[in-house]
Amino acid sequence: MFRKCSIRSTTVSVSAAVSLALSVPALAAAAGGGDDTGMLAFNNHCRQCHSYKKDDNRLGPSLFGVVGRKAGTQANFGNYSSSLKASGITWTPELLDRWIKNPNSVVRDNNMAPPFGGVADAAQRQAIISFLASDAAQPAKPAAATH
Repeated sequence: MFRKCSIRSTTVSVSAAVSLALSVPALAAAAGGGDDTGMLAFNNHCRQCHSYKKDDNRLGPSLFGVVGRKAGTQANFGNYSSSLKASGITWTPELLDRWIKNPNSVVRDNNMAPPFGGVADAAQRQAIISFLASDAAQPAKPAAATH
């Protein structure tokens, strides 16, 4: 009526289950998923005015492809401050970190503040920058063949 159960096989089964459970998040992160820290930081600090969808400009310009882009040049966005357009800067991760911390320390009289007061937490800024740079890290997709 009762099945005999070996303690040894139960221990092995539990160990295997724990190992599998611990490895799934690591595999998901390695595959490009699972770590939503950057997306959450972007949503909490940037999404009120910006989109991350390509060419989806809102109160602020789309931030898709911002890393490596010259400031004030997002297509079809006409609400840049004259000081930002004339700045001549290119968005590097280091410059974005300074900008996200305090936009006026990078370019005075920009259209970010108010309402944006900056992000004081360095870890949150780095998470946002990693998220913004993630599109640049993706391999280019080949153009579709035409016949």
